[in-house]
This record gives sequence, C-alpha cells and structure tokens, in this order.
Amino acid sequence: MIAGWDKTGPHLHYVDSDGTRLKGNLFSVGSGSTYAYGVLDSGYRSDLPAEEAIDLAKRSIYHATHRDAYSGGTVSVYHITEGGWKKIGGYDVYDLHYYYVETEKNGVQPSGN
Repeated sequence: MIAGWDKTGPHLHYVDSDGTRLKGNLFSVGSGSTYAYGVLDSGYRSDLPAEEAIDLAKRSIYHATHRDAYSGGTVSVYHITEGGWKKIGGYDVYDLHYYYVETEKNGVQPSGN
C-alpha cells in the first residue's frame, strides 16, 4: 500500500506485484486479509476520529496475525496527516491478544465503546 497526502487531500493506493494500482479508502492485503476485513468492515466509517481509527487498525491487524499462521506477530501502526507521518507504535500480537481478552471479559469492547 502507498499512503500520502497532497494538495487535494489524503490518498491510499494498493499496488500489487503485477503492477495493478487501485485507489480506495480501505485495503487489507496478504494471507490474513480476510480476517482483517471482518474487523474493518464492522468498524470503518469515513469520519472516524484518529484515536478510533488507530484502534481499528490495531484490532484488524491483530485478528489477521492471530488467526493466520502465515502472518507476522507484530502490528505496526502509522498515522499519516497533511503534516507528515508518525509511527504510533509496534505491538506484539501476544500482548494484544491478552489485552483484548481481558477487556472483553470485563464487558468493554476493544474499541472502548
């Protein structure tokens, strides 16, 4: 994926190994992408505040890596704005798993709702 910002606003593009280029608002790629899409489709809306969008990104990548044996064990999240990009963090799937299990056990949805 290629993400950036220019004078017309934010842009997100998917580019595959064959050179296919697609512009969109939301992409998930790789062997765990169906798991990620399950989370993204249920939580994405175009007006998400940054904090909710970051949480949705973490949860969607977590679900992909937790359920798919071929996905990695780290969730890396970056936030891109008009002023540039910022790394939000790198999270271990093991730690996220127990965090989400604990919050759901206490009746709190991982998104904080």
